[in-house]
Formats: sequence, C-alpha cells, structure tokens
Amino acid sequence: MQITVLGSGTSQGVPVIGCKCPVCQSTDPRDKRTRTSILIRTDKVTVAVDAGPDFRQQMLREGIDHLDAVFITHEHKDHIGGLDDVRPYIFMQDNKPMPLYVEETSLPEIKREFSYAFSDHLYPGAPTYDVHIIDETPFTFGDLYVEPIKLKHYTLTCYAFRIGKFAYVTDFSEISDEALDRLRGVEYMIIEALGRHKHYSHINLEQAVQIATDLKVKKAWFTHCSHHMGKAVDVNAELPDNMMLAYDGLSFVIND
Repeated sequence: MQITVLGSGTSQGVPVIGCKCPVCQSTDPRDKRTRTSILIRTDKVTVAVDAGPDFRQQMLREGIDHLDAVFITHEHKDHIGGLDDVRPYIFMQDNKPMPLYVEETSLPEIKREFSYAFSDHLYPGAPTYDVHIIDETPFTFGDLYVEPIKLKHYTLTCYAFRIGKFAYVTDFSEISDEALDRLRGVEYMIIEALGRHKHYSHINLEQAVQIATDLKVKKAWFTHCSHHMGKAVDVNAELPDNMMLAYDGLSFVIND
C-alpha cells in the first residue's frame, strides 16, 4: 500500500494570500501546502481521501490517471471543494459514477454544493456519484479493509480511516477513548496538527505528538498545518526521531 500526501495545509493553504510571515515567504517546498488530502494506492485500487479545492492541481502533479473512489472525512469546503474535478476519471472510466464513501450528515452539504450532479435533469458532462453511506462499520473496497472511526470536529462529525497498520486522522478537536482503542496497533499514522496553540476545532502539535506517543506508532506525520506552525526545517528539529511534518508530495509504502 502506497500512501501519497496530496496536500498538507489548512483551509487557507500555505502561503496564505497576502501574508508576509517567514513561513509564507519561505522557499522551502515543504512549506508550500495545498489543502489536506491523501491518495492510497494498492495493486488493485486507487483511492483519494477527500478532494479539496486543490484536487485538480494535486492529481496533475502526481500524474494520477485512474481513480476508483473518494472517501470523505467530513463536509467542510477544504475537503469537498474539488469533487467536481473527478469528472475526467468518470469520462475515462466508461462514464461510471464515481464511488463516494461519505457519512450521512455530510451528504446534504455535498448535494447542496454540487446540486447539478444530483439533479433529476442531469446536465450532460456533469459528474455522477455512486454514494455509499458510512458509519463506524468496517467495509471492504477492493483489497482494502477500511475501519471508519468517528471523531468530533467542534460541532461536526469527522471520520478517521484505519487500514491495517495505517491510519489517517485529521480535522478533530476531541477523540474518545473508544476511538483511541480502535487505533491501537497502528504503526504508521498521518494525524493533524494545526499549529502550536490550542484551537476550538483542531488539535495542536503538542496534542498530536501525545496521541502518537500514547499509541506507540513507529512513524507519525503531522498534516493540516497552518503557517502558524513555523518552518518545517525548524519544527522537525524539535520533534522525536519518529515524527515529522508531512509535506505535499510525501510518499511512502507500507508492507503487510
């Protein structure tokens, strides 16, 4: 299973429009962050987790010419804004609707945002989706055994996804003991860390490090980072040896 970080930034991305801070002015490519998303590839399937406003750019950058499904963590714009851009994959794949795995409470916002894709009078060329409603029941997609794990993102529900030794955990402010128990045994984790200060709807770097430490993961990468985090080179120097900031284009393989 190959994991590629499509984007590792917050809803504004990094650099932030008009910002002159050292991070936004940095020339280090690790400090250039598009909106948060990952790609999961196996011998049988290619799956995106979320499709934000930078989705088209991300998929072109990685040269992805096939997509089998999109898993949605939650309905915020920076995680669903690029769903229209699955159209080329639909057209290339015999016009089959794109499988969309999404929690029931997130679906109304997707239908509102992309109403033309759900209309009774479908416009030619509009995207079509094969919607699968998820809850915390594990499901199989291709050769992936996926365990959705419910998190609290301020007042919203957000889902983490565990696949064997790997977990993708982003956009949450609280994690229950039950959710932590379901993550135990994970060896590789991408987990959000918005910045250094506490936030009402996201966890910060200190909290993310603590969760990764408690779970005794072999390797943790921190994503959904804002420009307030600091430069990657400086932050990485402070972190434990098995932890680092994720960056756009990061790719690694997890063997069974």
